Amino acid sequence: MQNDLQQLLKSANQIILGKEHKIRLALCCLLARGHLLIEDIPGVGKTTLAHTLAKLLGLEYQRIQFTSDILPADILGASVFDSKNHEFKFHPGPVFHQVVLADEINRATPKAQSALREAMEERQVTIEGSTYPLPYPFFVIATQNPSHQIGTFPLPESQLDRFLMRIELGYPDHRAERALLIGQSRQSLIESLVVQLPPTQLQKMQHAVTKIYASGALLDYCQAIINFTRQSPDYHCGLSPRGGLALLTAAKAWAFMDSRDAVIPEDIQAVLGAVAGHRLRSGNTDSEAIIAPILAKVAVH
Repeated sequence: MQNDLQQLLKSANQIILGKEHKIRLALCCLLARGHLLIEDIPGVGKTTLAHTLAKLLGLEYQRIQFTSDILPADILGASVFDSKNHEFKFHPGPVFHQVVLADEINRATPKAQSALREAMEERQVTIEGSTYPLPYPFFVIATQNPSHQIGTFPLPESQLDRFLMRIELGYPDHRAERALLIGQSRQSLIESLVVQLPPTQLQKMQHAVTKIYASGALLDYCQAIINFTRQSPDYHCGLSPRGGLALLTAAKAWAFMDSRDAVIPEDIQAVLGAVAGHRLRSGNTDSEAIIAPILAKVAVH
């Protein structure tokens, strides 16, 4: 399984240049069965990353372009009257795919944003009293523009909390950007990709992640981080129990990617920024700056 993971990461790194750590975090998020939020300015490869992962995993992919006038029915689907059979028939919306790219999610109104909440939490949608299961696996990869840009609606904390991780891609370095300028278009390269990790293999890996061992000392360290965020004046509110579970689950996936059967403190530290950065409110907006007090003041058990 590890060889398949390494080959997938290698293929993804040939599309998204110079962002090895961010791609690794994105794959870690999917192995942990979480949803991913990519926040950055337009044009740095957010959509390309989502499409690349879907292609390499062999999953059904659907992009939803969020705009200020999009409605929940445009996302979930709607019941339409069938005049031939004299009954209402449900027509599934684009959310009924294995990988859903919610592109520029914060350009939609809160009402449209909330349409994804049940789907992300329970892997199902309820419409007019009827519940419809979503395909397995089901991932939402959302992109978000910085909140200072025109025409954006900030995601509420309850919606942000549904994302296991938030990452930022940033500008490429000089070498990566030169390769982008002289290389093929990213779209043509994506079309040439072959499946590296079929859904059945992905499911086995996700199950293996749940079996990764976390010792009592490791759980002490995890709880010390959670308690610090709740008591420290650096944060307006600390990590919730769901946030603590997200941190541990992501750390297990990170350990699995490193071919270990137990979590170590370095796994917690590796995923902390991506898992906690969007859950902790402080005077900073950069994930690394947000978690810096935790890394500096919480001792490793």
